[in-house]
Amino acid sequence: MNIRYNFFFFVLLLVGMTSLYGEKYNPWIEQQMKLIDQINQEGNITQQQLKVLVKKRDKLYTKALESILLNRNLLDSYPKHYDKQIFTLKKMIAINKRRGNEEAVLRDEVQLKIYELLKLQNRMVQRIFQALEDHSLAAFERKMYEIFSQSQGEIDKLDDQRERYKKILAKKPKNRIQRQLQQNIREFYAIKEINFDILRHFSESANRVYRLYQYARFNLLRPVLYINHHKSVHRIDEVLKPYGLSVVKLLFMAVVSLIILFIRKVLLGMVERTLLHTKLFGQYVEEVLSDIRAPLSWLLLIINLELLLFIYYDFSTLDTTRKFFNVLYALLVTFIVYQTLNSIARVKLEHIGQRKQAIKNELFNLTVKIVNFIVIVIGLLFALHFAGVNLTAVLSGLGIGGFAVALAARESLSNFFGTVSILMSEVFSQGDWIEADGKEGNVVEIGLRVTTIRTFDNALIAIPNATLANKEVKNWSKRLLGRRIKMKLSLRYDSKREDLQNAVEEIRVMLREHPGIATEKTAYQDRRHKSAKLVSKEDELGVKRTLLVYLDSFSDASIDILVYAFSKSTVWHEWLEIKEDVMYKIMEIIERNDLSFAFPTITIDYSQEKGM
Repeated sequence: MNIRYNFFFFVLLLVGMTSLYGEKYNPWIEQQMKLIDQINQEGNITQQQLKVLVKKRDKLYTKALESILLNRNLLDSYPKHYDKQIFTLKKMIAINKRRGNEEAVLRDEVQLKIYELLKLQNRMVQRIFQALEDHSLAAFERKMYEIFSQSQGEIDKLDDQRERYKKILAKKPKNRIQRQLQQNIREFYAIKEINFDILRHFSESANRVYRLYQYARFNLLRPVLYINHHKSVHRIDEVLKPYGLSVVKLLFMAVVSLIILFIRKVLLGMVERTLLHTKLFGQYVEEVLSDIRAPLSWLLLIINLELLLFIYYDFSTLDTTRKFFNVLYALLVTFIVYQTLNSIARVKLEHIGQRKQAIKNELFNLTVKIVNFIVIVIGLLFALHFAGVNLTAVLSGLGIGGFAVALAARESLSNFFGTVSILMSEVFSQGDWIEADGKEGNVVEIGLRVTTIRTFDNALIAIPNATLANKEVKNWSKRLLGRRIKMKLSLRYDSKREDLQNAVEEIRVMLREHPGIATEKTAYQDRRHKSAKLVSKEDELGVKRTLLVYLDSFSDASIDILVYAFSKSTVWHEWLEIKEDVMYKIMEIIERNDLSFAFPTITIDYSQEKGM
């Protein structure tokens, strides 16, 4: 039984030793350990040779990094190999413990720590590459240093027998097991040094690691590495490096700028031409494009600038830079939407004017202003949000300060409600000739706060809507038919009665037959919507067709005839023309009936007194 057990132990030990002390580590670790041995040979290496070895070591790190970025599966292959060796070591440790071979147990425990250390390193590198998936370089660096700290704590726990290991290394080995033990301890500290170098390399080249990872995400790593490894490119990069630039960065910047230029010059032109030929948008596109072409160009330029900075900062964006550009985007997009809506409204208003649709201009203008106000408020809220302002706190603060705001803005609120009152009552509209609060003129615009009036001497007056809503307003334009013509004809007292009668009748007939004078037979078009209000239709529409010609009074110096009529047109210059023609015809009638106009006279009686 003992012979069989010893034979089995011998075979297992032989297999374990072969697997452990053949090719124990992956080639990269083996190369690093050889370089560490050469670097640690104090007194046997010159300073120049040391520089060469350090440079070679850094190249190995760079090559390993690039290989992992090109093939992430490399990080998963070696730990599985270590698992097999760890399993074998544990079996050998158990056997040696039963055999009482303490030196062999210690040797294998150190070797077991080495594999655990390598697994910790591998897991640390895996976590670092996972941290690269964060969306900014700053976030990656924060995560990376957290991984460093946690990993270093786990590694330090493995080095729990440092003083004992120092004593073992100080002794001269007497047999093969002791030599293997010392070799394992040296390898353990060599791999710890490699771990330190890994941390240093990631820390010093965090920007480059993050940048290469971004290239790998877009499947651009192979051409980028091909360019970087070219000797001439490497020399140029050395010159550009102090400025944070490289040949690859400059190439990417140029490509991005060309793409933006292509979009700006070609694609936008194609979109414009396509939209101009569409029936649905064609009538608006030309006007809209003329207004937003400049802000669109600025938007593309800002996008280009942000992309250039994004490339310059190794495919990451600083928080302040991101906030700045987001605020710019919010303001520019708000301006573009504002311009677009106003352009569409302008075209729509022109179409309404051409079709002569019954729509109040002031309602259209007020609607446009309200929409513009909403767009501006929404744009400012987005800008504040992107600037980092807590909108919840701002909006809740509005509720607390709402009362104070209402008190401060009571005049504006009263003017706004005055606007609503004016629009609802339809007392006057844009373009009407009104007289209110001692001011007279044509209404230019009914705004949210004030109504502007152009006086007849060409001055512009702004009257608060609250005032207009509570004042008497005389509207000369709210009439459909009839503008009054009223005059008094003063004739001499020596006029004959028959001539006066004939003149009155002829004037009456002339007015009834005049094409510009309204009579009971004059028709008009009722443009009202059906209404349930019990009001006179003619009074509501402003229709006057009264015609009066009568001998009116015996004044001090004349016999007066009243002429009272209404012109068909309510337009001022047309009314003046009709009135002028009526006056000429009246003069002709007066002359034809041997009558003459009276003028103020004084009669002096020169009759002699009695007895003279």
